[in-house]
Amino acid sequence: MKVWINGSFVEDGDASVSVFDAGMQHGVGLFETMHARNGVIFRGKQHMERLAQSARMLRLTERLQTEPLVEALQLCLEKNKLEQARVRLTLTGGNLSMLGQAGESADPSIFIQAQQPTEYPEQLFEKGVHVSLASGRTNPYDFMAGHKTLNYWSRLLNLQLSAAQKCGEALWLTPSAHVVGGCVSNVFIIRNGRLVTPYARGEESIEDEPSAVLPGITRNTMFAFAQDLGLPTELSQISLDEFLSADEAFLTNSSWGVLPVVGVAATVQNEGEATTNLQEIGDGKVGELTKSFRNSYWNLVEEETTV
Repeated sequence: MKVWINGSFVEDGDASVSVFDAGMQHGVGLFETMHARNGVIFRGKQHMERLAQSARMLRLTERLQTEPLVEALQLCLEKNKLEQARVRLTLTGGNLSMLGQAGESADPSIFIQAQQPTEYPEQLFEKGVHVSLASGRTNPYDFMAGHKTLNYWSRLLNLQLSAAQKCGEALWLTPSAHVVGGCVSNVFIIRNGRLVTPYARGEESIEDEPSAVLPGITRNTMFAFAQDLGLPTELSQISLDEFLSADEAFLTNSSWGVLPVVGVAATVQNEGEATTNLQEIGDGKVGELTKSFRNSYWNLVEEETTV
């Protein structure tokens, strides 16, 4: 596998990063994960625009040029001769010694890797998954919240804990018990004939508290599908009780598209013993509207990547 590093391709076994890199030393960096089909990356430009916006807002760099990055992503696909792939671009602060007090690296590092996409069992989408509740809470007032930073340890740990409970994802809550999303996904519910999702960072109104929700690229496609289905949409905080009482629920990201959620597994400690209680969403089956959203998404991917 060939990996793109700062403008050059190297074999994956020769790919390396300095021990002084800010991403290595302090987790200073951002990343984007994308899906490629038919040898084309789905909405790569939108992913790079989101990356560049976060890099500016977090004072990582203001010099990212999105068009050359999109070209590099595509070239990485071609070099590895991949028609379908999981593509990741990682941006770090570069050499730590070059980080000035103003907070911007003079020479950020950029890495691109393309590999075969993860194969998910079709049963996950036909029967849906249960989700657990993440340990801890997300702080919406953290200015890093709502950005795709390299600080993913707590998310990955909670994914492991979720898998141990035979769940497909873990939901993060705010201190006020409002649903933010999954460890690696955005969340939607269907309630009373409306598609509802938490407002993302940058979508808040003046009276709203800041959002810890990442403005997902896959998430953004759902609004057009809802319009096609004649389904009103709503950006609103979703309490855990509202999530549990939803008619349907699903999660979105670039790897699986739309993942149906059919229930929540909550672990309760009682006199030193842990028990897991399952609560179904709706009738505990994948809803028809969720199926429509999933089909519409993959039809869109196929359409936009067919040249």
